[in-house]
Amino acid sequence: MKKLTIATRGSKLALWQSNHIKSVIESARSDIEVELKIIITSGDKILDVPLAKIGGKGLFLKEIEEALLAGEAQMAVHSLKDVPTVMPEGLLLSAITTREDVRDAMLSQKYPNIASLPQGAVVGTSSLRRRMQLIKERPDLVIKDLRGNVDTRIRKLKEGEFDAIILASAGINRLGFANLVEYFYPISLSEMIPAMGQGALGIETINEPWVLEIAQMLEDHDSRLETTIEREFVDTLQGGCQVPIGVSARVLDDGNVSVRSTLGMPDGSEVMGEEIVVARDNVSGVGEAMARRLIEEGAMELLARAEVMADGHKA
Repeated sequence: MKKLTIATRGSKLALWQSNHIKSVIESARSDIEVELKIIITSGDKILDVPLAKIGGKGLFLKEIEEALLAGEAQMAVHSLKDVPTVMPEGLLLSAITTREDVRDAMLSQKYPNIASLPQGAVVGTSSLRRRMQLIKERPDLVIKDLRGNVDTRIRKLKEGEFDAIILASAGINRLGFANLVEYFYPISLSEMIPAMGQGALGIETINEPWVLEIAQMLEDHDSRLETTIEREFVDTLQGGCQVPIGVSARVLDDGNVSVRSTLGMPDGSEVMGEEIVVARDNVSGVGEAMARRLIEEGAMELLARAEVMADGHKA
């Protein structure tokens, strides 16, 4: 029996995701034994500094990718929104899974939705993208940085540090945490555009035929199409989590693909973006094309100023 080792972070969500993939593989392949190798990453160790200040979400991948390249594991399971658009040499984004809910969600003990938050309410998020979109609509809100695993963030909410917190719906759904709080409000795409890849799992592997064959079982074609557009958009803008960028591509029931984007200043003072619908047959290069149109309108200069602002207030 061949053994496949999955490198994973030790958080509840990371372990849920890796165990889910382990279960899928072992159900389909009786000749494969899957084990998990838990790795503590830089992103897990540094909890008192905003991600945008210390290098972004790639900090959750660095040590895991080193384990793959060193031969200690053959596969890693990531929240795709944490995976940079350029893969390290020798590693592949071999599969993208069926997406969970792509939306962000507001969790609160007192308030059912964003509109019901009182003036001056304290909202927790570690995301510049979420901050920008919240402040644009509700400049009266007080946005405070929120780090830690999902259960840590919910505990801080319940202890009264925040009136509401914003997290990805997918993580809450996967962990079954929606009932831990009084109000769980998935935020519509018209209110908040998610991060690239949100809701999908990215399967990163070494370049070995037997590993690639296993990974291919996990691939979802619609997810690949959607997230390729989103990652292409962000890659063209050269944007990581140091700048506020949201992008969402969705395959519609009629076969067309809807693409929404937003970017701007962390304080919501300047925001730009675009919404288009294209035929599925014409999606090739659409993410790059959308980014280039925004670049012509001044997106790169806006993002450069956004990065300076983010550095200034440690958002």
